[in-house]
Formats: sequence, C-alpha cells, structure tokens
Amino acid sequence: NGIANVMIMSVTERTREIGVRRALGARRRDVLRQFLLESALLSTAGGIAGVVLAFLLGLLVSFFIREFSAQPPLWAITAGSVASVGVGILAGHWPARRAAALDPVEALRHE
Repeated sequence: NGIANVMIMSVTERTREIGVRRALGARRRDVLRQFLLESALLSTAGGIAGVVLAFLLGLLVSFFIREFSAQPPLWAITAGSVASVGVGILAGHWPARRAAALDPVEALRHE
C-alpha cells in the first residue's frame, strides 16, 4: 500500500514532466516502463533494507543468546527479496498505467 501511495504521488507531482516527455515523442510504453522501473527500484531498496535489518537483529539476538541461532536461511532472504520486487511492480502498475495514459496537452496544462 505504501509503494502504491508513493507512486500515485509521484505521478501526480510529475504530471507536467510526463506531458513534456509525451509531447517530445515518448511513447506510452516508455512512460509506463519509467514508472514501473521506479517502483521496482523503490521496493528493491526497501527489501534490501529489510534483509539487512533482519540480519543485524539476528546477529544481536545471537550475541546475547548464544544457543539461539537467529540467522535467516538463504532461501528466506531470496524469497523475501523476490516478493518485495513483485509487490513493488504490482503496486506500481496502476499508477504507471495512469501516467502512460495522460494526454500530453492536458498534462502540460496541469499546475
């Protein structure tokens, strides 16, 4: 939900930029690709931050409780990262389609 909200705000705030790009010849799929890539990068950064934080917390717990191994297995890290990127792309799809569908003339008039 957070990624979708960020992407909706990004599209809203950059309506004029989208209009300029479209007026200069950018195709709808170029704009769609731009916002989907932005969404994927945002969710990847969040996923990496989550994995690093979980790893550090696991080290901290293992330091205080030596018998308890709190290190995540590689499959969990991989699954979490893939899920993070997938959620980001899904959450960014609607705002990206909305950006790609903007009429260049109307987008340029937007204040």
